[in-house]
Amino acid sequence: MKILVVDDEADVRALFEQRFRREIRAGEFSFTFAYSGEEALEFLQAHASEVVLILSDINMPGMSGLELLRRIRQQYSAPPPSPPQVMMITAYGDTESRQQALQLGANDFLTKPVDFAALREKLTTIGIHEN
Repeated sequence: MKILVVDDEADVRALFEQRFRREIRAGEFSFTFAYSGEEALEFLQAHASEVVLILSDINMPGMSGLELLRRIRQQYSAPPPSPPQVMMITAYGDTESRQQALQLGANDFLTKPVDFAALREKLTTIGIHEN
């Protein structure tokens, strides 16, 4: 399963690669990283059919994760390719951000620090549904 992680913090890449090293080695998950909403949209234009899931931070400089989510849902709403699932990640677990993300079409909402055991379980469930 190809996963696009969008977060302006550079250390996120090392964290995901460490936490999911077994799944990456086994070929279960493949991660790509974008450090802004703009970079994520550029990647999606070239690789939309490959990305199954997007994990996006909400608070980023430039384009916010919520704006990215809105654009993804506008541009990739109908097959082909089938639209990617989008999980929003934020340090602010406030109700307003959650409601806004869900209204814009987020499939799930996670708070930082990310519970990697729970995330692994969610990713495994998505992988089962993907096949």
